[in-house]
Amino acid sequence: MSEKNNLSAIEKIKTASDGLRGSIPQSLHDEITGAIREDDTAVIKFHGMYQQDDRDRREERAEKKLDRLYTFMIRLRLPGGAISAKKWIAANEIALDNSTGVIKITTRQTVQLHGLIKSKIRPTIQSFSQAGLDSIATCGDINRNVSCTSHPGESPIHAQVFAYADKISSYLMPKTKAYYEIWLDEEKIAEKNEEEDPLYQDRYLPRKFKIGIAIPPNNDVDVFTNDLGLVAIIENNELKGFNIAIGGGLSTTHGNPSTYARLGTTIGFVDTEEKVMRTIYEIITVQRDFGNRSDRKLARLKYTLDNMGVEAYRAEVEKRTGFKLEPARPYEFTQRADRYGWLQNAQGVWYYTLFVENGRVLDDEKLALKTALLEVARTGKCNFLFTSNQNMIISDVADKDKAAINEILERFKIIEHTEAASHLRKNSIACVALPTCPLALAEGQRYLPTLISKIEPLVLKHQLQDEGIIMRMTGCPNGCGRPYAAEIGFVGTALGRYNLHIGGDNEGERLNTLYKESLDEAGLLAELDVLFAAFKKERKGKENFGDFSYRKYVQKN
Repeated sequence: MSEKNNLSAIEKIKTASDGLRGSIPQSLHDEITGAIREDDTAVIKFHGMYQQDDRDRREERAEKKLDRLYTFMIRLRLPGGAISAKKWIAANEIALDNSTGVIKITTRQTVQLHGLIKSKIRPTIQSFSQAGLDSIATCGDINRNVSCTSHPGESPIHAQVFAYADKISSYLMPKTKAYYEIWLDEEKIAEKNEEEDPLYQDRYLPRKFKIGIAIPPNNDVDVFTNDLGLVAIIENNELKGFNIAIGGGLSTTHGNPSTYARLGTTIGFVDTEEKVMRTIYEIITVQRDFGNRSDRKLARLKYTLDNMGVEAYRAEVEKRTGFKLEPARPYEFTQRADRYGWLQNAQGVWYYTLFVENGRVLDDEKLALKTALLEVARTGKCNFLFTSNQNMIISDVADKDKAAINEILERFKIIEHTEAASHLRKNSIACVALPTCPLALAEGQRYLPTLISKIEPLVLKHQLQDEGIIMRMTGCPNGCGRPYAAEIGFVGTALGRYNLHIGGDNEGERLNTLYKESLDEAGLLAELDVLFAAFKKERKGKENFGDFSYRKYVQKN
């Protein structure tokens, strides 16, 4: 149990926040600065947003003795990444009116807007609410957006499993009405006992909490990178229940060996919906009660699990649920990728998965992606799904409507763009990083496409263009782009420099290993050239790059 008299500053802010209200209303009315009060920067995360500033303009503004150019990022709550065409249209309009206009698909199947100035936050949230959207609990020390295997073609009973994302999200929502009072002008409740929260209490969780649901054989959600992962066990097209894995998490800190990336450990199987929900709830209460509240760098469930031990954590969960977890059931992951192009599900409904580089939905000189998707949405003949690989699925298209949707995709060259992208590019992910992320040490989404353009000739040189190598980049070691679970990971150490990680597997069941430190672009390309040459020459059979590099460079050490 954490020492009660050695709480971190954030812990004190949470418990003193009056149910996550803090002094946000006063911060919003302060016109002297574009920022909010320091304590409120922690509280506002629970409402789905982060305070940021344009780091490209820090130096220029400092020279002019101006305040930093503060803006806010806001993230929607979209369990499983599902959004209707009508809501997508609304999100487009809101992005255009209140933010940079770019819609960013995240690695957790939701979207976020960047560049909101302080005066635009309330109008944005109110517009979202009118469209049936919200940003509650998408940031902060709380359960975040619940992810789920995205493509309905993965299983005839995809919808049954997918429904759990929304059920879990609703089940784990905070009870406080602060969001509604502050942003939607609802009456402040008179009786505080109305928002008593047996799950989160007044201290919430020690750190953020992530839940993912996977449907084998595709581990597209990287289920073991979550604090809590559910693997659907399906036999003869019947959902038998879920294997439960806990303790995943990728965030680390350069130079701090106490921090580390970890994949989840499977602790058992549960069958009925009632038991699934109860188990999830009590896994969270154990983390709430035993998690580290002194050092936020050591506060994720992975550290609680390793400190307690797997058996002790499981025993505590079983004690609280009142039932034993069954032994885990067998399953197999064979891939971790999106299914591009047109595919039907078991019910004959069509889905088109399109490639969105690093999840950035915008119109540029190459592609009018945002306009195209808006035109598709306005047909009213589809919905949308976001994937954990930052791509988008045009979903629920009836057979009679497919031609109309396809015509728009062809006219805007969306199909051509998706088909032309290399395997390497399609299997890449990058975090936002600079200029908005305050933690970024190096570039992410702005640089990875350029780097891939320089890696692609190396792949062609060694005749590896058909290999689906999973490559990911983050601008810092916190791992938002899941670089440690890639076959090749680039982790920013300073501007223009990255640690090179290799040896992760293709299915997401093994982390990679640091291979070379703080390389510049020339160094990265030189190392990859050598690695690809060795892979081409020494691979065994159909061995993928991750398994080869693990065998040759990691395992022997």
